[in-house]
Amino acid sequence: MTSSTDISAGDQTTALREVTRPTPQDFDIRIAADGSWYHEGGLIGRPALVKLFASVLRREADGSYWLVTPVERGRITVDDVPFVMVSASFDGIGEAQVITLSSNVGDEITLSDAHELVMRQTGGGEEAKPYVSVRPGLEGRLARPVYYELAQRSTPGPDGRFGVWSAGRFFALESDLA
Repeated sequence: MTSSTDISAGDQTTALREVTRPTPQDFDIRIAADGSWYHEGGLIGRPALVKLFASVLRREADGSYWLVTPVERGRITVDDVPFVMVSASFDGIGEAQVITLSSNVGDEITLSDAHELVMRQTGGGEEAKPYVSVRPGLEGRLARPVYYELAQRSTPGPDGRFGVWSAGRFFALESDLA
């Protein structure tokens, strides 16, 4: 029998990590394309609870979405992307303009190199839709009114496509395929 004095500090750390690692499971939680969260088919109506879940949301390299806490880890379903950008604010004009976008769960990001806007085809012959990186591995889609707000402020860019300037960078509002 091994006494506790025979276990090295490294072995204790490994043993502790193995005991406390959450067991993965599937949660019956879905984020709809409009940003609404559902549990067991019912709408989660408490914004504070949605924000709490969103704060522990992660995306794996294989594209799967997980809610991760120190004691639980559960895969969830995301119809499109987890966030919807619901408002935009503008400071400055032209190339000096800075655009701040707010998500349906309270994230605020500045459209910039760190939070790029891309136009992406989602399949089925649909028009390209605007997406922005919100957190590492997690994206938001611009709500239609926000996209229209940006389109109203658009100007021709260096490559001839229409788009907006933010934080010294031009973001096209047309896809490369347009």
